[in-house]
Amino acid sequence: MRVLVVEDDIKIAHFIKKGLQEESYSVDVTHHGDEAIYLAQVNPYDIILLDLMLPGSDGMDVCTSLRNKGVSTPIIMLTARNKLEDKIDGLDSGADDYLTKPFAFEELLARIRAQLRNKTQSSSIITVGDLTIDTNKREVKRAENKISLTVKEYALLELLGRNANKLLTETIIKDNLSDMAQETMSNIINVYIYRLRNKIDKGYEIKLLHTVRGSGYMLSDQDV
Repeated sequence: MRVLVVEDDIKIAHFIKKGLQEESYSVDVTHHGDEAIYLAQVNPYDIILLDLMLPGSDGMDVCTSLRNKGVSTPIIMLTARNKLEDKIDGLDSGADDYLTKPFAFEELLARIRAQLRNKTQSSSIITVGDLTIDTNKREVKRAENKISLTVKEYALLELLGRNANKLLTETIIKDNLSDMAQETMSNIINVYIYRLRNKIDKGYEIKLLHTVRGSGYMLSDQDV
């Protein structure tokens, strides 16, 4: 899942980003309201965490602008403003939820999960052949055998699973997984594909994780 964090306080933005990445979310951060409007229009975010006090367009203006432009991505406002009228204004501007600072990070995660459930209105289980990915529990099984993955391995597998039978280039993967894009190793995606293949394909007759030489990667139970 890809999240846009719009927060002008660098320390708070870093705290939120680090916590979300530890939960397997891919996170982009901006500290400016006008840049947030641009990013939210050109990238397929699953959720936006939006501060109110921002340089450029403030949070209310960002939210109103995105809704007027047809961006329907769920928005959770994060702000120190705790007056009732502020909450009403935030929700009326198009926000889906409103969380006041300081907040418990566990509550933020719960609110994100709630918005994602409302957005998808679909099963949290991704199935490819006999491989299942439970995106709520972040649990992976193949033929009912539980597979233990690191945070980055899981994030890559979920991305491939959500795009099953579709070829994903390295550029697409890095665009969706900011952790991968920040790695210094030039072959970092190959490294994680190799690790995933050892965990989900080794010992099974049907191989699910495919490399299309020179093009990208695909999760499929069909021959590629």
